[in-house]
Amino acid sequence: MQRLTPSSVYTGRMLTVFALIFVALPILSAVWFGMSAGGGSTWDHILHNRLLPYTLTTLIVLVLVGGLILAIALPCAWLVSMYSFPGRRVFEWALILPLAMPGYVMSYAWADLFGVAGPVQSALRSSTGMMARDYWFPDLFTVPGLSFILASTLFPYVYIIARAAFTTSSLATLEAARSLGVSGVGLFRRVGFPAARPAIVAGLALALMEAAADYGAANFLGIQTLGVGIVRAWSSFGEPATAARLALVLISIAFLFVILARVSKGHATTRQTSTRWLTPTRIALSGASRWAAFSLCATVLLVAFFIPLGRLLWLSLEVGTGSAPMLPPLIASLVLGLAGTVLALICALSFTLSTWLTRRVEWLPRLITTAGYAAPGVVLGLGALLLLKATGMGLSGAGAFVLLICIYASRFTAAGAEPMRAALMRAPQTLDYATRSLGGRGVRRLLQIDLPVLMPGALAGGLILFVEMIKELPATMMLRPLGMETLAVRANFYATDERLALATLPSLLITLAGLGPVLLLSWQLSKSGRVSA
Repeated sequence: MQRLTPSSVYTGRMLTVFALIFVALPILSAVWFGMSAGGGSTWDHILHNRLLPYTLTTLIVLVLVGGLILAIALPCAWLVSMYSFPGRRVFEWALILPLAMPGYVMSYAWADLFGVAGPVQSALRSSTGMMARDYWFPDLFTVPGLSFILASTLFPYVYIIARAAFTTSSLATLEAARSLGVSGVGLFRRVGFPAARPAIVAGLALALMEAAADYGAANFLGIQTLGVGIVRAWSSFGEPATAARLALVLISIAFLFVILARVSKGHATTRQTSTRWLTPTRIALSGASRWAAFSLCATVLLVAFFIPLGRLLWLSLEVGTGSAPMLPPLIASLVLGLAGTVLALICALSFTLSTWLTRRVEWLPRLITTAGYAAPGVVLGLGALLLLKATGMGLSGAGAFVLLICIYASRFTAAGAEPMRAALMRAPQTLDYATRSLGGRGVRRLLQIDLPVLMPGALAGGLILFVEMIKELPATMMLRPLGMETLAVRANFYATDERLALATLPSLLITLAGLGPVLLLSWQLSKSGRVSA
């Protein structure tokens, strides 16, 4: 490891401390409020009657969501990275599209399709002559149904990072395995997955934290999770202290994810020993294999994106999309998303580089950023409102706009930091030795070595940050400046009133706003693997 000068160490630590305070302030405000406020009858009721069911239901949902995400994301990422088959160039970027669809919109679409009065069951009854009570049909309003919805919208977390890891795999390692007769599933199990495991674990942890904090889909489907309990405690019972205390349980679950991920990796390292970072030659599939790969990727894309999107479009054609102007909320969503992404990436870069180069107090930045990501937006919004009350400020003007961007950064910095850290862990160890021998340090090392190595992880994190920020709802509703409305707020307003057709247009605009980052990430992943070290 390179020796750092005292001045560079001091500067790195100061930047880290400043970013930690910036990210942690709304979290600490909400946590302090939850721990210091009195119990009350609402908290006593939840503690004795609802806390255990909330927690067990959330854990069951997370287990199911995690299994579904791995079953969907890993085969798709491996196929588009290592094999050539019909439609691969389209699938490699199109499989990211489900990330742009809000979970509650997905739940409305599938509930309409699978409901008793929906087109699927209506067609079944028309063709068979049976009544609704005469047959069994999958019920979306269950824990497995919620798990299906969340996995459909969150599997791109793992797909993006796994694809980046597979695409930049060491050519020498893969060719050596192939020369020894390892192929197909064996190549993935023995070479591909072990090398990409830190990145996959990081992506899965982020997806599960997002699933644990979900409110919209769980509330609509009637599943009593911790996220639903938090929002109801705040909005229905007027008990912000109870909401903050329930958030502590979610934060504890998130820390459990981090600990399990750390234990699963142990002391193993995924650094490549070869400096030949060239794209491995894709194997051309033939016969039934090529169409099986096509069918798998096409089925995932249809189920997770095009079928629910098609249903919403059909509803919009039947009912109409309304006359409300969409340009102001579109501009507000893009500006807030871009500004929040830049700020979160700056914080993530500060955490990642300072802790990686100094190897000091690495657990503290991960602890705080994980707490921010695990806390629902409504809890961070509550913490921000408490800070505003303490300082005598109001939600108006540029101050409210800046405050909302800061809450975005506090909420999503972990989504940018974890992919960056995974990218650094996979960099060849010889880079450190070469940099030290050539006298590279400080700004020169940052520009010539660290940033190029971080770029795949930074782009993956930036995509996740931007798309999640334009979808973010609870904190945006609480903290948006007076008169400002985003696409997420507009879509939720229509969906809450059960005007699904009118919610289609803002949902489509959210999806379109995410296409640019998706295409940029796909291009960078394809390019980065072809560059020789």
